[in-house]
Amino acid sequence: MFAAERRQLILEMVRANGAVSLRELARVVQTSEVTVRRDVRALEAEGLLDRRHGGAVLPGGFTRESGFPQKSHLATAEKTAIADLAAGLVEEGEAIVVGAGTTTQELARRLARVPGLTVVTNSLLVAQALAHANRVEVVMTGGTLRGSNYALVGSGAEQSLHGLRVSKAFLSGSGLTAERGLSTSNMLSASVDRALVQAAAEVVVLADHSKLGTDTMFQTVPTDLITRLVTDEPPAHDDRAATELQALADQGVQIAVAGATGSPAADQPPPRDRRRDVPVPGPRRTQPPGANLRPASLAGDQPNGTERPAARVADLRRR
Repeated sequence: MFAAERRQLILEMVRANGAVSLRELARVVQTSEVTVRRDVRALEAEGLLDRRHGGAVLPGGFTRESGFPQKSHLATAEKTAIADLAAGLVEEGEAIVVGAGTTTQELARRLARVPGLTVVTNSLLVAQALAHANRVEVVMTGGTLRGSNYALVGSGAEQSLHGLRVSKAFLSGSGLTAERGLSTSNMLSASVDRALVQAAAEVVVLADHSKLGTDTMFQTVPTDLITRLVTDEPPAHDDRAATELQALADQGVQIAVAGATGSPAADQPPPRDRRRDVPVPGPRRTQPPGANLRPASLAGDQPNGTERPAARVADLRRR
C-alpha cells in the first residue's frame, strides 16, 4: 500500500471512530507501528488529526464519542485482557455495579461464572451478557435508552441508584488523565456514571492504554476517587502512556496491568473508601503504601541516577 493510500485510510478510521490506537491502525493498514506513527505525524502536520498517547484523535483537543459499532472493533485484544484481569477482583457473593461500555461488556461475560453475584447496571449489553448466568442476579436501573451505547440514562437512572450501596463499581470511559480523572464525551452518560460511583465503596476503572492522557468534555470520576486502574501493557516506546501511569500511581491509584508478568492486582493494599475512609475487603500486600516503585535492579541504569518513565511502569507491571 502506498503512503498516500495508507494515510487516507488512517484518516478515515480516525474520523469514523474519534480515537484509534496506533496498534489498531497498524493492524488495519497491515504495517508496523513505526510506519503508522510516521503517517500520523504527517497528518498532524497538515492539521487533519492530533496525536495522543499511543494513538490518534480528531483535531481540537477533546475527542468525540464513537458509536458502539465502531468501539466494539477497537482494541479487542486489549479489552479481553483487561476484562480477564478485572474479573479476578470480584468475589463470590459480592454486590457490584457495572457501567456501560464495550470493555465492561467483556467483563460481564466473565462475571457470569461468579456464583452468588448481584450486578446492578444501566447497560443493556451488560445485562444481556449475564441474562442466562446461573446464580447471578441482575438489577437494571430505570431511565431513558441511549441507543448509541445501549445504556439507560437520565433522571430515572440516577434516581434508581439513590440509597444503593455496593462493594465495587466497574467503569470505563472515553479518556483518563492523572490531572482530571475519568471522562466521557456525553453529559447524560457522565451523570449516570457519577451516580454509580456514589453507590460504591471502591471504584475500578477499566481503560486500555490508548485512553491514557486523553481528555474529554465531561468528568465522571476525579482521580482521588479512583481506587484501581486495570489497563493493558503499553507499547515499549510509549513513554507518554508510561508517564501517565506513573502520575496516576503517584496520586494513589493502584495499577493492574493485564498481560504483565505476575499478578499486579494481588499485590495491593486493602482499598479504602476515600470519601468515608472506611476499609473495604480487598487483597493484601506486603509492601507499605508509598514504598519505592523502582526495583533495586534498575538503580544506576540511567545516567546521573535518572529513571525513564517506562522503567517505572515496568516495575508497576511486575507488582
